[in-house]
This record gives sequence, structure tokens and C-alpha cells, in this order.
Amino acid sequence: MEKAIKKYFPVFMIPTMVAFAIGFLVPFLYGLFLSFCKFTTVVDFKWIGLENYKKILFVNGKYDPSFIHSLWYTVAFTIVTMLIINVVAFAIAFALTKGIRGTNLFRTAFFLPNLIGGIVLSYIWLMIFNSVLQRYSKTIVSTAGSAFWGLVIVVCWQQIGYMMIIYIAGLQNIPTDVIEAAKIDGCSGWQMLKSIILPMMMPTITVCTFLTLTNGFKLFDQNLALTGGKPGGNSELLALNIYNTFYGKTGWEGVGQAKAVIFFIIVAVISVLQNKLTTRKEVQQ
Repeated sequence: MEKAIKKYFPVFMIPTMVAFAIGFLVPFLYGLFLSFCKFTTVVDFKWIGLENYKKILFVNGKYDPSFIHSLWYTVAFTIVTMLIINVVAFAIAFALTKGIRGTNLFRTAFFLPNLIGGIVLSYIWLMIFNSVLQRYSKTIVSTAGSAFWGLVIVVCWQQIGYMMIIYIAGLQNIPTDVIEAAKIDGCSGWQMLKSIILPMMMPTITVCTFLTLTNGFKLFDQNLALTGGKPGGNSELLALNIYNTFYGKTGWEGVGQAKAVIFFIIVAVISVLQNKLTTRKEVQQ
């Protein structure tokens, strides 16, 4: 039976590979090709080489300020949300695995925001923020700082519950005999967390860090609905910058496509580096 499965394994892989090619590989390669073209539709294009990439890096002899600002703004946003989400989600998961009363109720309450769509969630929080800030004659987009922290609050509130579930699963997989042996040896709570729980949670931490990292970089819905890039494009993340370039500037469709390619490369490189670093940490532990 095992030999038969190995023999016909490529046959069973054909539907998956065809779906992967149609849904990802072909669109990606065609998009990569279009980034070197000037076009208005995907069938009306003209090869122009690296001109689109030159427009991204240089506008009137200078770096494109909107793209560079969006890049660093996205990096700062991703770092902040990644740290907050993982620390808070782990703390909640750790508390909810201690057998406190109402654990299932708390798990459900924390997870519910993840079930709400990003745009709907952002509009709800937009009304909340503006109803509070109007007392001070301000809105969420009055300053770049308020827009930034508004986005941070919305994204953290939505994603903490999801990461909490993953951390709970990881904590429950830690062998109980290891914990009991540590207690018998007189380990304090901090020693147990630092020397036993965290090292054994590294695979779970890797997954959650990867998810929050990629989610932060590719965030779009919440950015569009909550701030729209205001004030003056100062709260524009990379995904929204690409969208505004592609659909907001006539004749810049190719530039928007080139930005999307650069965006993909940045996210791919960071994700690979993050995965290697956390995997190496797992091996060391």
C-alpha cells in the first residue's frame, strides 16, 4: 500500500499544483512582467524596461517621499504591533491556562474581534475615537501620531485574540511532568517561565511572530477605513500607498505594479530572515 501511494503521489499532486499555478504562480509572473511595462489594462501594455522602478526611487531627481515615508511608517507600525500583540496575547494565554473561573467565556470574548471584518471593525472604532476626540475639537486624523496609535489599537484589539488561541495550544502541549519536576526542584514562577516554558514555546512563538509580522506589513483594510492615509498621507502604509498609486494616478499603473513587486520582495526577505532567526533560537534551546 505504501509503495502504491509513493508511486501515484505525483498524480494526486496534480490538482493542487494546477490550482497553485492558476491562483498564484501565473498571476505573480504576469504581474512581475507588467511592472516593466506601461499599461492601462492587463492586455494593453508597452515594454519600457526599468522606467517604473526609476519613478519609484526618483521623482524630479529625489527619492519618492510618499513611498519612502510609507515604507518606514510600515516598519515602525509592524514592530510596535508585533511586540504588543505577542506580549499581550501570551500573557492572556498564560493566565487562561491557570484554571481560573470563566476561562471559556474569556477565550470567546478575546477571540470575537477576529471574526469581524477589518473594514467594519475600523468604522466602528472610527466612530468611537471621533466621539471621544470631538470633545477636544479633534479627530483620529488630526495628527500623524493620533492616526498611528489609532491604527495600533484597532489592529492589536483584533489580532490579540487569534494569537492567544495559538499560544494556549502551545502551552497546553507542554508536558505536565516537566512542569511538575520543576516545581519539585523548587523553581520559582519566573525561573520556570524563563528556563522551561519560553524555550518549549519557541515553535509557537515563531508562528505567531511570523503571522503578526506579515499581517503588519500587508495591512490595508483598516488603514483605508480608519485613516485613509490622512493627514496628508502621513498615516499611509505601504499597501495603501500602492493602491493609491495604481488607482489614484492616471498613467502610473505600471509604477503601482512595480511598487507591489518591491513590496513582495521586502515582505519575503523579512519573513525568511525572521523564520531563520527564530528557528535557530529553537535549535539552541
